[in-house]
Amino acid sequence: MSKAEVGGYADNNNIANSPLSHSPSSTGDNMANISTGGDMEKVMVPVEDMSNLDDSGLKRDLRLRHMVMIAISGTIGTGLFLTSGKTIATAGPLGALLAYVVIGTWLVFVCQAIGEIATLLPLPGAFTAWGARVFDEAFSFQMTYLYLLNWLLTVPAELSASSLIVSFWVPEGSSFPVWVVPVIVIVVLVIINMLGVQVYGEVEYWFSILKVVTIIIFIICGILVDSGAVGGHVYGIENWQIEGAPFKGGFRAFLSVLVSVGFAYGGTELSGVTAAESRNPHKHVPKAVNTVLVRIAFFYILSIFFLACIVPNDDPRLSNADGTVLNAPFTIVFLQAGMTGGASYMNAVIFTSVVSAANSDFYVATRMLMSLSRNGWAPRFVGKTNSRGVPVVAVAITTAFSCIALVMIYAGASTVFDWLVSIIGSIIFLIWCSILFLHFRFRVCWKAQGNTPDDLPYKSWGYPYGHYLASIIGAGCVIASFYLSIDNKPNTDTFAGGAMDPAYIAARNKWAQGLLGAWFPWVLAITLYFGWKFGKGTKIVNPAEADLDTGRWIPPPKTAEEDKPVPGWKKILSKFV
Repeated sequence: MSKAEVGGYADNNNIANSPLSHSPSSTGDNMANISTGGDMEKVMVPVEDMSNLDDSGLKRDLRLRHMVMIAISGTIGTGLFLTSGKTIATAGPLGALLAYVVIGTWLVFVCQAIGEIATLLPLPGAFTAWGARVFDEAFSFQMTYLYLLNWLLTVPAELSASSLIVSFWVPEGSSFPVWVVPVIVIVVLVIINMLGVQVYGEVEYWFSILKVVTIIIFIICGILVDSGAVGGHVYGIENWQIEGAPFKGGFRAFLSVLVSVGFAYGGTELSGVTAAESRNPHKHVPKAVNTVLVRIAFFYILSIFFLACIVPNDDPRLSNADGTVLNAPFTIVFLQAGMTGGASYMNAVIFTSVVSAANSDFYVATRMLMSLSRNGWAPRFVGKTNSRGVPVVAVAITTAFSCIALVMIYAGASTVFDWLVSIIGSIIFLIWCSILFLHFRFRVCWKAQGNTPDDLPYKSWGYPYGHYLASIIGAGCVIASFYLSIDNKPNTDTFAGGAMDPAYIAARNKWAQGLLGAWFPWVLAITLYFGWKFGKGTKIVNPAEADLDTGRWIPPPKTAEEDKPVPGWKKILSKFV
């Protein structure tokens, strides 16, 4: 039995050495147009003769349960547990809920775009590698470096939050050095990632279960508290009718929270990155991306709705100025439910969520470094893997950046965290816009080569109109962030103490934070793109010549069980769950 018959991965080098690779008779319906790499022209190769060996060094050890759970809870972390309260305090209950709905709608179609291409081409680097295939190598270059920067900044941001969380259990006046906590977490992350992707997937699987259970408990608790079954007070929607609600601060306030909501959702696109290490991308990636709609509707929308019903938007605890878990919005609901142990339980869950999020961030950063190396955009040794398929040099580099968290603690973890949220949120917006653009471009290339959408192993639902809507939302969010970053500059004349007034200094810092966050990622992206394009002389890919074959996953033959007819209701359900 050939390797192609048991499922595998198309590889350039082995195809080039195939006796059929230059055969003039290699034509027909069952042929794959494969690029042999370098300056060699594409050749026609029978699909059944394509090699399944992946020369990237990665291990395809992620099972379906790993992929689904990583997709379900990949974004449940500090963004939801700690910063959602500030969103309600700023924009009011309806403003916050609408922000999560709008960004969630955008994200659903981004993930559908990822699912369609990642199922066909489960490449190391995922969507950051697609630009070189369907548009321009310089586009992939800048996108990979921006996405790498996103996770290199996110890891220390999560680690700095861990020191704040643990301080909840440290007695006041204690000499316990909080910097010890990030050091321990860094050591744990290195061990997990050095043991291989299967260990990473297993750890994330159990962390994910804990987070999902906690969200379910919170929603049940929210229903009981809101209805008066627990606590004795019927809240209903009374907090949506107080002064300032339901749309606190108007449309401007709504626009101002979009970036922080983007940060909360960030990481949902991880299912595309993990596709390169999935055991069967054709089955696993679609199931992972199809959980996004349910996750957004259930975990985020319901959580924010009940949180906004129970805690009024003018509650000073929502702003969580001191960054402690005691004032975290989810903890407030547990306390109002009379659960005396709720604060400690929530603190423990948030801590594990931070470790889980940092673990995912660490993993993705190493894979982005590996992708840069494999494409020749970073030294080759950076992509070197050990026998477990772990890019060891990339792990070392990511570890070094993780230590920034120790500096952040002394600089003021809470303050630096807010700056990083602003930058990271804008990078996420840039990446999502880029993914939608590459998907449109991919469809152009796919059609130009005589293919139809029905030929795809997974076809994104909602295309093209849903993707048009997502593109409009994305463009609107970016424009809004640009506008607010310029328009929010404070005037010293409006402060009693002038330039030395503490309130002015705080407002100025907030303005600078927004300005840097909104513009820095885009300026850097443009600089990287044109710098590489003009420096290397890259050209825009001709759609008819785009390489849509190298690296395709060849699925194994269906078993008798899998070949059975699927009921219509199951087909519909599989689109969402």
